[in-house]
Amino acid sequence: MNLKSITLLFMAFALFACQPKSTKKAQEPLVYKSTWESLQQHKTPEWFLDAKFGIYCHWGPYSVPAHKNEWYSHWMYVEDHPIRKYHEETYGPLNEFGYKDFIPMFTAENFNADEWATLFKKAGAQFAGPVTEHADGFAMWDSKITKWNAAAMGPKRDIVGEMAKAIRKQDMKFIATFHHQWNFGWYSTWDENTDASNPEYEELYGPKLPGPEAFEYPDRGETKFYPEEKFVNFWYDKIIEVIHKYEPDLIYFDNKLNIIPEQKRTDFLSYYYNYAAKNKQEVVCTYKFEEMAKGAAVLDLERSRMAEKKDFPWLTDDSIDWGTWCHVSNPDYKSTNRLIDFLVDVVSKNGGVLLNITPTAQGDIPQPVQERLLEMGQWLSTNGEAIYGTRPWKVYGEGPAKVTEGHLSEHQNKDNTEEDIRFTQKDGVLYALLLDVPSKEIQIRAMGKNAALLDKKIKNIEVLGSNEKVSWEVTDAALKISKPTEKTSDHCVVFKLSF
Repeated sequence: MNLKSITLLFMAFALFACQPKSTKKAQEPLVYKSTWESLQQHKTPEWFLDAKFGIYCHWGPYSVPAHKNEWYSHWMYVEDHPIRKYHEETYGPLNEFGYKDFIPMFTAENFNADEWATLFKKAGAQFAGPVTEHADGFAMWDSKITKWNAAAMGPKRDIVGEMAKAIRKQDMKFIATFHHQWNFGWYSTWDENTDASNPEYEELYGPKLPGPEAFEYPDRGETKFYPEEKFVNFWYDKIIEVIHKYEPDLIYFDNKLNIIPEQKRTDFLSYYYNYAAKNKQEVVCTYKFEEMAKGAAVLDLERSRMAEKKDFPWLTDDSIDWGTWCHVSNPDYKSTNRLIDFLVDVVSKNGGVLLNITPTAQGDIPQPVQERLLEMGQWLSTNGEAIYGTRPWKVYGEGPAKVTEGHLSEHQNKDNTEEDIRFTQKDGVLYALLLDVPSKEIQIRAMGKNAALLDKKIKNIEVLGSNEKVSWEVTDAALKISKPTEKTSDHCVVFKLSF
């Protein structure tokens, strides 16, 4: 190399070395844009597909009166409603004792997050969390967005934060559920005879609105009057605060989400998905009805289920009490058998169950609720391999029970019998789940030769939880299995078929 070349090389190197160095890291491109088309590329994580069963709880100041249901906070402000009459007779007129006055009575003195999380784990739940904010405007976390929160008043504890820590300690996924879009029109902010009209309490009771004629209750929460930007941003900021503070693995929305502008919904969802992707966290969001685009999040039903197997994952939230989502003085709890059969039926159709429980205002989980959860856990400890990590089979099942679909329709579906059989599969194994203890020989028509659904010859059939040998034969009409003599459960009995 000659002197000229060396000189030019040296000058080029010096020029490069003198270039200013960027002090900022190049910003990574966002994975998801704020459009349904982009959000539909999000994949439902395997943990959710495998989990199948979760627990949450309606718990807040509405638990204090323990009367009728969690809509107490709404109906107490509706003229001529029986709950309005009950409230005034019990607590006084609404300008003297409003919903806000229940907050100091919401003490939660017996609440122990670790004990709750341990119970949920023993019940077999794979994900869990509290209602983060109900329609009542009271945040259950330590919030800087609103002063009406559980860390500042009432329990004076960060309920969401304590639960997030305890639930993850038990190796469960943490969920946050939001219902606070309902706060728009939940209270009679137009009624000057109640405390809800006082602008001092707007953060709790919502904005001043024209009157009850703007709203239609209670079936869909539809409205003829839509919120202004201030309410929408308040709604949005609360969710973002929870994402930053607690990083929930699943965010659940109640319905009435359609009052929030569509762009704000996609803004939230893209933010949540991108935030999680940056942290290498696999997350789920749920919605009801058609309030998000199909495939952008997971469809959730309420007190209902699908009649047939679906080719997409879905969730249903149901309450342990037939009539309410919160603790009441006269509960009507579902039987353990009902809860297990519901779970099995839903899982066979590619769904999952989010079961609501009902703590008291003091933070106790009622003994009958604990008993049902522990019985579910006992059943799952024996039969969980037919639930967790499974996928639907070619058909979901067979039997006389016909499911009535539709919002809040569960009371129309009768209890199952041993004639109702559901199927799941995993790792080349097929499970047949009888929704009651068999009293006679079992006949499964879907596995007979005429059905032509079995691809391989059965090599062995066993009953989960038993070492008993059962005999079987495949006929044209059905797979026939001898009735087990050993009782393994008071509930659903599971046969495991190996090939």
